[in-house]
Amino acid sequence: MTRRLLCFIYLLTLGVTAFPLTSPNDPDMLYEYRIAGLNRISPVELVYNADVRKYIDLFTGPRREDMARVIGMSELYFPIFDEILDRHGLPLELKYLTVIESGLNPLATSKSGAVGLWQFLLNTGRLFDLEITSMVDERSDPYKSTEAASRYLAYLYTTFHDWQLVLSSYNGGPGEVRKAIERCHGETDYWKLRPYLSDQAKNYVPAFVAAIYILNFYKEHGIVPVKPDYDYFHTDTLHIRYAVSFSQVASEIGLDIDHIRMLNPVYKRDYIPARNTYSLLVLPADKTGIYLKNEVNILGFTPPPADYNQLVAQAGNTVGRTKIIHVVQAGEFTHKIAIMYNVTLENIRAWNQLPGNEVKAGQKLVIWIDGE
Repeated sequence: MTRRLLCFIYLLTLGVTAFPLTSPNDPDMLYEYRIAGLNRISPVELVYNADVRKYIDLFTGPRREDMARVIGMSELYFPIFDEILDRHGLPLELKYLTVIESGLNPLATSKSGAVGLWQFLLNTGRLFDLEITSMVDERSDPYKSTEAASRYLAYLYTTFHDWQLVLSSYNGGPGEVRKAIERCHGETDYWKLRPYLSDQAKNYVPAFVAAIYILNFYKEHGIVPVKPDYDYFHTDTLHIRYAVSFSQVASEIGLDIDHIRMLNPVYKRDYIPARNTYSLLVLPADKTGIYLKNEVNILGFTPPPADYNQLVAQAGNTVGRTKIIHVVQAGEFTHKIAIMYNVTLENIRAWNQLPGNEVKAGQKLVIWIDGE
């Protein structure tokens, strides 16, 4: 063992992990000991190898600008994730999943249709009680989606009792990991299972380790964060129980509507609908007092009659309506059913997630009629 290596080990025992890169020819030793230092305080095992190095090179090279934006956005989202993960008794390191899943973009959408910071498919999101309608998508809500992800991660840990397998199954699904274990004759060591996983699941853990490394040592690589207009500690959250448009909020508090969109990605049409429960409105901390002071103007606002486009945008709203089930009879079609209950085709499609207007005899449709 060389004197230099012994020196690294000694510094590591003292908790020193930000070693200077003294030679461009030996980054592997540097990365290994920095990650070893992170591993000492992490319940999720963090291993350095050539696969991790590949992603470190990617994040500090071709995707350097992307990581600069991610590091900046972490100042807005990571405090939210930490609080919720801690409440569920989960490792705080799991917040770095969002770097790999969505690049900390709450509006990120995958080719498979997964949406949000934690990348939930529609039916999986609803399984974890996320509201997904034509107006609201809680997969893009940093609070609600993190609650859902925490419940899912806790379930996966109950299943595998190994955080590396949890990470891999979060990406590829628990079924894929179970099959890999079977093919590997009961082996549960992630690194031994890797050859039996899909390419995406195979590379997930190395990318996760590299993401943790970069967000802890970006300064040493000369990456300058691109910070958002607001961080977590300069925002505030209001609970409202009425409908309001982003343009109305913007005019009352003197804030650009793009800022409201950025802070409230859960609302899909620049509009907060009236709901059966309260809605969250996130604003810059210095604007919440102004909003509350002018709230009477909002509550007293009488909107103009809705035109066709507005009615289409609001399709799927259930506030003030009573749910019934209509069984389609032979010869009935959606226009006839819409006339029967005085609702729109757009509402019927939204309430039942129909791709078009076709229905068949015996099909059960959810209809929300006026009145309690």
